Amino acid sequence: MVLHLSTFHLEGGAGVAATRLHRALQKSGTESRMLVPSSQNPEENVVALAENSWELKKAWGRFVAERLYFFPHEKDKTVRFAFSPAGIGTDISNHPLVRQADILHLHWINFGFLSLSSLDKLFSLGKPVVWTLHDMWTVTGGCHYSRGCDRYLSHCQYCPYLAKPGQYDISFSQFETKKGIYEKTKMALISPSNWLDQIVKNAALTQDIFSKSIPNCIDTGLFAPSDKTLIRKKLHLPTDKKLILFAGANTQDPRKGFSYFKDSLKRLPDEVEVLVLGKANPAVFDSFPAPVHYLGKITRQEDMADAYNAADMIVVPSLEDNLPNTIMEAMACGTPAVGFATGGIPEMIDHKHNGYVSEFKSADSLAEGINWVLNNNNHALFSAHAREKVLDSYSESVIAAQYQNLYQSLLSE
Repeated sequence: MVLHLSTFHLEGGAGVAATRLHRALQKSGTESRMLVPSSQNPEENVVALAENSWELKKAWGRFVAERLYFFPHEKDKTVRFAFSPAGIGTDISNHPLVRQADILHLHWINFGFLSLSSLDKLFSLGKPVVWTLHDMWTVTGGCHYSRGCDRYLSHCQYCPYLAKPGQYDISFSQFETKKGIYEKTKMALISPSNWLDQIVKNAALTQDIFSKSIPNCIDTGLFAPSDKTLIRKKLHLPTDKKLILFAGANTQDPRKGFSYFKDSLKRLPDEVEVLVLGKANPAVFDSFPAPVHYLGKITRQEDMADAYNAADMIVVPSLEDNLPNTIMEAMACGTPAVGFATGGIPEMIDHKHNGYVSEFKSADSLAEGINWVLNNNNHALFSAHAREKVLDSYSESVIAAQYQNLYQSLLSE
């Protein structure tokens, strides 16, 4: 039995990706279970540690305590959720599912779910561990994305996220603790993108651990093309405009590149309007150079598919990203993508074949890419290519098979 460990069930990119893999493995015949701190969406074979209101409060308390633990160290509030000290967590080493598992499969486990001490106890069980990395935290002294810092290549210290960086700061101590933990069991580090896999292979903490790239997967039956005009009428959107989608978990997060997207709109024709999906303050759209249709935060995947199908393209101007679910979801619906040449984005978008890869941090290049797709998607050719890429590279059966082979090799060794 494979046990997936994830802070989130169906929230955030990492939680969604973990759940999709769990479901794909079940469809492919693997006995799979998932253990999460809490869940708002009951699902068979997904077990929440918090089964009542008191335990939910305790889970929330661990999240708050973990943030308070970091508060004295943070440089400023912009890095508050960008660094996880992993000082607070819960011990699940004696949980029945952990004891029954043949493989422990970790995903994103921060924010009070698993601390460094929790990981130490899990790894000390000696069970094979597969860890799917959804950001850089596994290879660093605490940051989720390094923002250009390369100290993780030798040893984290003098961390730029900290108010008082030093030779023996908390990034140094976390780095040292992780080094000791990682030596305790057989482990495979899996990166959804080749970009992140290269980081893993070069990082001092992980360069001697087996690693490879296996993409996230998606249900291509749920995320599939549908009639654009009918969807727009259903969502009360204009049928005679070109609609560009920006889908970010939080438009206020600088890493999502929302400012570059806004700037690029000044260079687009009048027929272009914007769809925004995710957490945002609607007031920020008042000064937009193009009309905005704000769809809010959508959680139902069926509604997400409708949003992708309503758009002529998706724009993902992330400054750091692994393998964005939004690009995969849009392309599965036959919606071409435009994004910066960073992280795993160029692995997903084949330049001028199913979308456009723009010059990093260039609003001009982003606008050029948007215009290029608008002007050249004749007979929906890019749309067909986008769908084809997902079917070939990210479908459930394709990805489940790669993980099944990995599990078997770990167990046979």
